[in-house]
Amino acid sequence: MLWHELTIHTTEEAVEMISNFLHEAGAGGVSIEESGTLNKERDTSYGQWYELPLNDIPEGLAVIKGYFAETTDMDEVLTEVKPRIEGLQEFDIDAGSWTTEVRTVNEDDWATAWKQYFKPLRVSDRLTIKPTWEDYTPADPQEQIIELDPGMAFGTGTHPTTSLCLRTLEGVIQGGEEVIDVGTGSGILAIGAIKLGAKHVLALDLDPVAVSSAEENTRLNGLEDRITVKESDLLSLLGSHEQGLGVTLPVKVIVANILAEIILLFIDDVYQALESNGVYIASGIWKNKEEVVEQALTAAGFVIEDKKRDEDWIAFVARKK
Repeated sequence: MLWHELTIHTTEEAVEMISNFLHEAGAGGVSIEESGTLNKERDTSYGQWYELPLNDIPEGLAVIKGYFAETTDMDEVLTEVKPRIEGLQEFDIDAGSWTTEVRTVNEDDWATAWKQYFKPLRVSDRLTIKPTWEDYTPADPQEQIIELDPGMAFGTGTHPTTSLCLRTLEGVIQGGEEVIDVGTGSGILAIGAIKLGAKHVLALDLDPVAVSSAEENTRLNGLEDRITVKESDLLSLLGSHEQGLGVTLPVKVIVANILAEIILLFIDDVYQALESNGVYIASGIWKNKEEVVEQALTAAGFVIEDKKRDEDWIAFVARKK
């Protein structure tokens, strides 16, 4: 099968937004390659290792590739995507001197090639992410394994926002909590929460590809009875009496690892869905949005208890008082 490959040369700062644009334009998959220089600072505090080839991408820049079905009109895709990239400056996101190019490739050239670079990754004291196709023996009895096949959905644990969120969850989950994971992607945070001791997780996503991926990863980890995956947003559930959610609103913990611009849209909904003294973990926030997100959380009634950082990304730990 042939696919159109749309390549965008941009900055690491703009990676998540542009990746989202490509998914919304109909991409069947998105790959991201950042600088492979040895000078780049990487977190090795949990023994992580990086089997990535060196490349000639300058520090701070990135190459994003979106893959579209052969029948897709790429002129229409470019007409949709280009203005959105140009508009990133309105959100104080610098996409750099970005360029685009399109070519046709065979499916085998991209669909599985990336797997050779996704290796078992120790992301915290207790959590290790293991691709389903890799063999791995835990280093200690306390180590919890997250089996993962992300498919075409976001979330392998290698991106700073995902690993940051998992480490933050480890400090928040005490055991027995009901949790809502907003924008679950591959389901990695929902699975991590259960591995850390949560009672049940309601995993939400508006993307049917993500919902399918999260359901499959839930099954791979044998957690179908403890994770409920729904194609929905949080607002749709507030005030509803929908059955079979696995949790009862309000809940103890809500986690969202998505773009700051989206986080700002439903802070009041999160506040309403949390029980008194409940905790909201908001991650996926680039440093230039730290102040505005903090102000919005405080205005909604949250108390900022902590801020975790990884590179230029931030995760807020906010409590409902």
